[in-house]
Amino acid sequence: MTTAEHTDIATLPDDYWDLIIEPKRGLLDLRLGELWRYRDLVLLFVRRDFVAAYKQTILGPLWYLIQPLLTTITFTVIFGNIANLPTDGLPQFLFYMSGTVVWSYFAACLTKTSETFVQNANLFGKVYFPRLVVPVSMLISNLITFLIQFAMFLVFVLYFALSGISVQPDWLWIALSPLLILIMAGLGLGLGIIISSLTTKYRDLRFLVQFGVQLLMYATPVIYPVSSIPERFHWIILANPMTSVIEAFRFAFLGAGTVDTGHLLYSFGFMVVVVAVGSVIFNRVEQTFMDTV
Repeated sequence: MTTAEHTDIATLPDDYWDLIIEPKRGLLDLRLGELWRYRDLVLLFVRRDFVAAYKQTILGPLWYLIQPLLTTITFTVIFGNIANLPTDGLPQFLFYMSGTVVWSYFAACLTKTSETFVQNANLFGKVYFPRLVVPVSMLISNLITFLIQFAMFLVFVLYFALSGISVQPDWLWIALSPLLILIMAGLGLGLGIIISSLTTKYRDLRFLVQFGVQLLMYATPVIYPVSSIPERFHWIILANPMTSVIEAFRFAFLGAGTVDTGHLLYSFGFMVVVVAVGSVIFNRVEQTFMDTV
């Protein structure tokens, strides 16, 4: 290309180009509108994550059902029959499955988004697209998994109901269940991208997340109800924003649980703050992470 051609290109007006890539100029320059413009790429990543998860396995997608089912059976035997933990009067199997399905979605969102930069460094270094596309696509692919497992949970709820066991869903809270899913997704996304941003410099966090999520499960009413905790320790359990989500989920579909609007508002507010802080940190790190990752 000649010098004259270079000059001609440089003098072309901005509206000549389909897309102009410019460096971000500030921490709050998030450009969230680009996520919608790249929605086809989001769907492509969703398909990749969902299809590739159990590719070349014998049972394939059945693992989406086998994992929570085996976990529920294990919890029922160990914590229900051996440890004899209370379940708010609910069938042990339904109690543990409800906690397992909900917690698995949050845990998957957190652990997978926490490796956004490390796992996709090669891709990020070759082509431009909004980096938030990757964690958002993970939320959606995990949501598909959650809906599959949730459908299995509803089948067992129907089975127990037809067997004569009292299960009393609350239809108002069922209608509010999308809000519960939003809170879980937001918490997983916000905490995940914060950890992902810090992991570019501090790789130890990758190992901390692996067992940290498991430890956090025991500080969440997955295997026990809040009502079984001595009242003087309630503030510790309720400080966990996932506590009110799991309790509200159980109350909505099983009719038992400790539900408080104030606690849910706390969880929602916590989620908003975490997502906002995470987006700012993520925006800052994505500009320079290739130098440290």
